[in-house]
Amino acid sequence: MKLVVAIVQNDDAPTLIDALNRRGFSATVFRSTGGFLREGNSTVLIGVPEEAVERVLGLVRENCHARTQRLNPLPSGIEPPGAPAAQAVEVRIGGAVVFVLDVERFERY
Repeated sequence: MKLVVAIVQNDDAPTLIDALNRRGFSATVFRSTGGFLREGNSTVLIGVPEEAVERVLGLVRENCHARTQRLNPLPSGIEPPGAPAAQAVEVRIGGAVVFVLDVERFERY
């Protein structure tokens, strides 16, 4: 058994869950928050036999897409008086971060 832990953008989670369910995979989802941008994420836990890991990873790749977003580098009100306004920067968000872990023991009650 393997546990696939996929951290995905909230916008991609419903599509990923639907794709997993259509192919017979069960998943548990909980909301999480990213570190750098403090953006909302969903952490998806999927327990699968080892031979199914690549199929699950393929579904994650197909349904979780990186995007770009323009953000101000400083929150408003932090700039010193009289300083020029900071220019918005484009950052990459979304996609997925995936961990595949060995499961030592699995029980269902």
